[in-house]
Amino acid sequence: MTKHTPHATHPNIIKRLKRANGHLLSVIEMIEAERPCTDIAQQLHAVEKAITQAKRTLIQDHIDHCLDAAMAGAGRDGAPATAEFKAITKYL
Repeated sequence: MTKHTPHATHPNIIKRLKRANGHLLSVIEMIEAERPCTDIAQQLHAVEKAITQAKRTLIQDHIDHCLDAAMAGAGRDGAPATAEFKAITKYL
């Protein structure tokens, strides 16, 4: 795995994922405590939204910074950057 330079959005992504982790732990506790399914579903929804937003932010940041830089350095042969773009978009 190649070491990557952190982007300005990474600290916010980390905060969002830590919050999602807290929600997920709450879900587990709620299931163990036999809480109502609607309450559990609401917490699962919060986990899902937090992770989706973190993923979206990470991918958008990668497209905006890494791929722009790769295309600028690629000159006429943008094949490596295009391949990278195709690889990351499968996670959308």
